[in-house]
Amino acid sequence: MSHPQAGAQVTGATQVRTVEVPNLGPLLDHLPTAAGVAWIHAGDGMVAWGEAARIELTGPDQFERAAEWWQQYCATVARSGGSAGNGAAGTAAAEPVDVPVSGPIMFGTFAFDESTGTSVVVVPRIVLTRKDGRSWVTLIQPDETEPTGSGATHPAVLAAISTLGGPAEPVRAPGEVRWSEGSVPVMTWAAAVAAAVTRIGTGELAKVVLARDVVAEAERPIDARHLLSRLSDRYPSCWTFAVDGLVGASPELLIRRSGAEIVSLVLAGTAWRHDDFDEDRLAAELIASAKDQEEHVYATQSAAEALAGYCAELSVPDAPEVVRLANVVHLGTQVSGRLAGDTDALTLAAALHPTAAVAGTPTELALKVIDDLEGMDRGRYAGPVGWMDANGDGEWCIALRCAELAGRQARLFAGCGIVAGSVPVTEIAEAQAKFAPIRDALAD
Repeated sequence: MSHPQAGAQVTGATQVRTVEVPNLGPLLDHLPTAAGVAWIHAGDGMVAWGEAARIELTGPDQFERAAEWWQQYCATVARSGGSAGNGAAGTAAAEPVDVPVSGPIMFGTFAFDESTGTSVVVVPRIVLTRKDGRSWVTLIQPDETEPTGSGATHPAVLAAISTLGGPAEPVRAPGEVRWSEGSVPVMTWAAAVAAAVTRIGTGELAKVVLARDVVAEAERPIDARHLLSRLSDRYPSCWTFAVDGLVGASPELLIRRSGAEIVSLVLAGTAWRHDDFDEDRLAAELIASAKDQEEHVYATQSAAEALAGYCAELSVPDAPEVVRLANVVHLGTQVSGRLAGDTDALTLAAALHPTAAVAGTPTELALKVIDDLEGMDRGRYAGPVGWMDANGDGEWCIALRCAELAGRQARLFAGCGIVAGSVPVTEIAEAQAKFAPIRDALAD
C-alpha cells in the first residue's frame, strides 16, 4: 500500500559546506526565526534554519521509510569544509572540517502512534553547532553554486556566517495566557486512572501510562525561541528541542549513538517538589517507594530487552539513581552498550519505541488500554524526537515536557505511569508538575 509522503523530494545533487567559526556565545541567540530548529543540552548542541529537504510520513513503517529517504538524500550530497578566522572569512577545503558533525543533519519528530499520526523529518539549510568549546556552521546549497578553484572563498558560506550576529526577527513574549481543559476533563481522566488500576488488579497488565493535555491561548503568536531560552536555562540537563512546532525539554534520552557506543537513559518513577520540600528527603522517599521502583523496573527491562539484540555488550546497573530536575525528581538508569553491527540511531530509536516509560507493560496490552481509556490523540507527544547525521550517529529523546505550537495556541502534554498502587488524585498532581516547565515558560 502506498502512503502519502508530503514534501518527500530528493532532487539533484547538493553541496554541503562546513566551516569552523569562533565561539559565538549562546546558541539560541543566533536562531533568527521562530520556525527554526533547536537541539540544546548543557549549552552545547545545534540551532538551524531554512529547509533543504523535508518529508512527512503517515501510515505504517514510518521509521523505516524515513531512514530509507535519508540514505537516498545523503547519496546526493557532496561535502567540503574549511575554517573562518575571527568570523570574517571562510575558505573551502578539499576535505570536511575535522568536527564531530560536519555534514548534513536530519531532525525528526515522530508520531507516538503511526496508525493515526504524522511524522516529520527536516534537513535544515543552515546549522550552527557547538560542542566541547568549538563552533562551526554547515550550509547546504545546490551543487551549481560550487566555487571554482582550490581554496576559493564561498559567498554563500560567508553570508550564512554573517547572519550569526543576532536574530533577524525579534523575539516576542506571548503576553497574557488563558488556560482551558484539553481533550479530556481532569475528573474524567481521574476516572480513567481508577479504571486502569482496576484492570491492573485483575492481572490483565502490569503497568500503563495515561497522558492528558491542556490548552494555552496566548495574547500573541507564541515564539518557540521564547520557550527555548527559558527551558534551556532552567533545565540544562534536559534536551531542549524545537522541531516543526513541537517544543520542549525532555529529561529522557531514548538513544545516543556515537560510532559503536550507545547510551539510553531510562526515567520512570517520579516525585515532585513542593514549597516546603526537603530535596534529600524527597529523593529518599522516591528510592523507598515500592510503587515507583516497580514502575522503573518495567521501563528499564523494556529498554534493555529492545537493545540486547543489537549489542555485542550491554550494561544495565542493578539499581536506579535519583535524577534531580528543577521541578521533579525521577528514578533513572543509564543503559550503555557496544553495537554488534552498524545499526543507525534512528533504527535503534524505532526498536525502543514505545518504551514502558510511555506505554506500559506488556506493551501491546498497554497500548490497547491507552486506546480504551486515554481519550485523546497524543500526536507526536511521547514519540522520538532528535537528530541523525549521514554516518548514522545521533541522539533521540522521548518527546516529553513539551507542547505543540500553532499560532497563539499551545497544546501541553503530561503522562503518568499507572501501576497497582496508583491513586488518581496523586496522578493528577504528578501530571500538573510535569506541565510546569512549559506553563512557567509561557507565563514569563
